[in-house]
Amino acid sequence: MKLKHFQNSIIFVFLTILASISHAQKASDQTRIEIPLNTNWEFMFGYEKRKANARPVTIPHTWNAADADSGKKNYYRGDGSYTRKLLVANKYKDKRLFLKFEGVATTAWVFINGHFVGEHVGGYAAFNFEITDFVTYGNENTILVKVSNAYRIDALPLGGDFMKYGGIYRPVSLLITDKICVTPLDFASSGVYLTQKRVSTEEATIQIKTKISNTQKTKANITIRTQILDHTGKVVVFDESNKDVSSNKTTPIFQEVHIKNPHLWQGKKDPYLYSVEVTIFENKTPLDHLIQPLGLRFFEVDPDKGFLLNGKYLDLYGVNRHQDKAGKGSALSLEDHKQDLDLIMEMGANMLRLSHYQQAGFVFDYADKNGLILWAEIPLVGLGGHLKKGYYNSESLHANGRQQLKELIRQNYNHPSVFFWGLFNELKDEEANPLAFVKELQVLAKKEDPKRLTVAASNIDISKLNTITDIIAWNKYYGWYGKEPSEMGIWADEMHKKFPDRSLGISEYGAGGSIYHHQKQLIAPKPGGKWHPEEWQTYFHEENWRALKKRPFIWGKMIWNMFDFASSMRNEGDHPGMNDKGLVTFDRITKKDAFYFYKANWNPEPMLYLAEKRFKERKASKIQIKVYTNLNEVELFVNGISIGTKKPEMGICLWNDIELKKGNNDIKVSGITTKNAEKLTDQTIFTYFTL
Repeated sequence: MKLKHFQNSIIFVFLTILASISHAQKASDQTRIEIPLNTNWEFMFGYEKRKANARPVTIPHTWNAADADSGKKNYYRGDGSYTRKLLVANKYKDKRLFLKFEGVATTAWVFINGHFVGEHVGGYAAFNFEITDFVTYGNENTILVKVSNAYRIDALPLGGDFMKYGGIYRPVSLLITDKICVTPLDFASSGVYLTQKRVSTEEATIQIKTKISNTQKTKANITIRTQILDHTGKVVVFDESNKDVSSNKTTPIFQEVHIKNPHLWQGKKDPYLYSVEVTIFENKTPLDHLIQPLGLRFFEVDPDKGFLLNGKYLDLYGVNRHQDKAGKGSALSLEDHKQDLDLIMEMGANMLRLSHYQQAGFVFDYADKNGLILWAEIPLVGLGGHLKKGYYNSESLHANGRQQLKELIRQNYNHPSVFFWGLFNELKDEEANPLAFVKELQVLAKKEDPKRLTVAASNIDISKLNTITDIIAWNKYYGWYGKEPSEMGIWADEMHKKFPDRSLGISEYGAGGSIYHHQKQLIAPKPGGKWHPEEWQTYFHEENWRALKKRPFIWGKMIWNMFDFASSMRNEGDHPGMNDKGLVTFDRITKKDAFYFYKANWNPEPMLYLAEKRFKERKASKIQIKVYTNLNEVELFVNGISIGTKKPEMGICLWNDIELKKGNNDIKVSGITTKNAEKLTDQTIFTYFTL
């Protein structure tokens, strides 16, 4: 037995060395080529090309970018066409060609050289079409993409308090593969599925399912080599199998591997990633090669204990995010996405709800690498839509919902950052009774991915809809749509007592806030009104967070919203067509005071912020001065004179009845960091004047 064990060890070391050499050679393999197709497009409104209407554009592009800034109530929801030339070299005659679209809103019809290639309905998921049989090699080909964001009853979303942008608003590329490849046509997924069958601190068992597509005229015998590498590039697991794949079919191949004493993915604390490399060979010739992320973790949500990651309690708190921005609408660059996510990380959030639809692939990659825990959902959204309904009992709508759920799950199956699949937001029982359809989605989600939890965001305390998903969360706006912020805690305790076996979360809480509106007295603004003082927004968040942080049984706490976003149904605050509940302005230039309140509570990096700096002109001789900080102690200076020190409570220092002189007053705060004794300061000028 000892000799056999020694021989097996030698064989494993030898295979590992070979795999490492193979890995080093992969950089030069041209098994799979992806060519960006984001430039040299021509866009025109409508379906028919009219020279006076055509103009050059670069992808990402939306025709509603200006509408988002103007606050138009009736923004353009109709048709547009994109054309581009594509030269396909003769050397690709024996290859397969696919057009990859990362997002087209909301319906796309694709043509090559006048031939119809395919239709995709749904504006948020990626989709691929094979164009191998439609192109002319050695010559230019014409790509035509007809796009519509017009309302249709058979496509989600029907409702929603956000703009339904139109256009090719995410990147496009040409994918070139061998005739035998990992299929790109399985709902535009990677074609490789990593299932964490069992994970503990001692061992992880991973099943790898790879879907191989073969368009050769004959059956082929292939070798599939899978290896898992640690963050240094060292091979920790190696597996190789020989399989027959039938002609003109897609064949799933299963492998199972084990990792002893795995390095776990621990969220922001330690977002450790392995990489899984899958290579396909025929007669030792490499045909295809893919790399997928692997973050090993286990988790649960408990009605009393809240969220547990790898067996330990983790207080989940974060934000919701919409994918639009001033001047660009939904046509965001990778830099724009990164800016948003960097701001979310700066504030200290550890969770992100991707409301209310599938967002860009970059977002999932970023979350994997930085430890953000994601709630990803389909756009089955109630309220705010055509006829104020988010659902109709229509089989064509059901089919589109099933399609979008499959796309969401399969395209993001391997991302360790995804913990929750969201099935709906704010549906009502009386909306054509969506109960049966939501049950169908629940069954489908668990079939597609039994390892993650399903969730929904409800705005009704008691509803049969709240009992379908694995866990539930509520959208609650105490202190904005009536009542007082402090009632959040009262409601949570009552719901926890009433439903002790249900895990309870808060999927949305928030209040509008304009950086141009300010008030001394805290008076709740009228919902839907034009007056949205920033001071009320910060008060709302202080009091809601005070209630939420005391209740660990609330498994997740998510602010609505991280950024102001366009909504044509809104006419409130300082700008029509805008939902201003964001903690950062639509242009991403200004962080509102509430941003710094959460940063003081969520981000351990030393910070000091003097609040209400935009409230420059004061009409009272005595004012309150507020500071957000995570320092141990802060000192206030008014016109160069020390007013004394304060220790923060929940990140807040307050000085009341501070006397101002007439004219300009220099206000300064300072404190010393614990770690390296660095001095932090912040200051502003308040002007006191009398009429």
